[in-house]
Amino acid sequence: MEFDLHMALVILAAAVATFATRIGGYILITRMKSIPPRMEAALNAVPAAVLTTLVAPAFFIGGWESKLALVVALFVGLRISHTWLLLAAWVVVMAWRYTIGA
Repeated sequence: MEFDLHMALVILAAAVATFATRIGGYILITRMKSIPPRMEAALNAVPAAVLTTLVAPAFFIGGWESKLALVVALFVGLRISHTWLLLAAWVVVMAWRYTIGA
């Protein structure tokens, strides 16, 4: 494997762009005296948006064990802590794979 200068420059540019957007947002927020309500609402929506981008492909592309595990995790997560949510989803997938096979 040889060193590829073009690829190294692309990785460096991506790193700089990522750092600039993160530090830029931090600097912008710290210089504000108060956060406007619309910006606060947008920031509050970020975790749900990130979670959706992680879970939706697994639900629509994954097998039936993934779909069942995500539905079980949803219902467990509405009632119990997040640790139990992960454990319940894991148990569903393992039980499915052990009994039915994948």
